[in-house]
Amino acid sequence: MAGSSVTDAFTRYLRAHNLPITHQRLAIADIILGSTEHYSADEVRKALAERGATAGTATVYRTLEVLVKSGLVVERDFGEGFRRYEASRGVPQHEHLLCTQCGRVEEFRDERLDRMTTLIAESHDFARQRHRLVIYGICATCRRAPEAG
Repeated sequence: MAGSSVTDAFTRYLRAHNLPITHQRLAIADIILGSTEHYSADEVRKALAERGATAGTATVYRTLEVLVKSGLVVERDFGEGFRRYEASRGVPQHEHLLCTQCGRVEEFRDERLDRMTTLIAESHDFARQRHRLVIYGICATCRRAPEAG
């Protein structure tokens, strides 16, 4: 395990809330907190297996729920029929590009979009707090891939 400060923060959260500190929980936290990926619960289980570790489906979901409650992880619903999880890395408001073929998620930030959403909100006498944008399409890798046939 990475032993990073965010993983240590999760351990402190578990202790503060009298929750068990298990190898499975720490391994799951290490996967999510040590990455910029947007993992589904199934992808977390696969990543555990690649590391030679295992955890039941219920353990993965319960640990993800605790990570979200701790504020160390953000849950995202991109309308795919399952949720994805990403580390709260102190990254400012950002948006997502989602490939509808391979499922790859890419983050982006554009100050023009921030200004535009603020202007739109103000024009409707609305005090903007936050927004969410997901652009669905096909990534460059999938567009370049030879047609299966």
